[in-house]
Amino acid sequence: MDLWVEDLDRAAASWGWLLGELGWTEFQTWEGGRSWAHPDGTYLGVEQSPDLAPGRHDRLRAGLNHLALTTTDRPALDAVRAAAGQHRWRELFADRYPHAGGPEHTALFLEDEQGFEVEVVVAPE
Repeated sequence: MDLWVEDLDRAAASWGWLLGELGWTEFQTWEGGRSWAHPDGTYLGVEQSPDLAPGRHDRLRAGLNHLALTTTDRPALDAVRAAAGQHRWRELFADRYPHAGGPEHTALFLEDEQGFEVEVVVAPE
C-alpha cells in the first residue's frame, strides 16, 4: 500500500518512527518515496508524487479512512502513546483511551499532520 503525501520528509519521519516502534523495518528508498516492511511481508510506502492533487488528506471523504496496525501488548501501546506527540502524531479520542473502539478492544487512535489516521491495536493472544 502506498500513501501519497504532501511532504515526504515529514511523513517519512513520523511514519518511520511509528512503524519502527511496531516492528517494521525500512524496506526501500527512492527519489520521492520510502517504504517499510512488516515481518509478515506486508509493506507500506509513503510517496510524494508530482501527480498529487493539492490539499490535505481527508479521511471522511471517499478513500482511505484509516489503517489498523498491531502491537504486542498494552505496555507497548502505552509507550507509543507516550511518545507519539514528539513524532508529529496527534491522539484521537484521548478521553476514551484505550477502549475508544469498544470495551473489548484495546487500541490507540492517532492522526498525522497530513490527516492520515492510524489505529494501533493490541494483537489478540
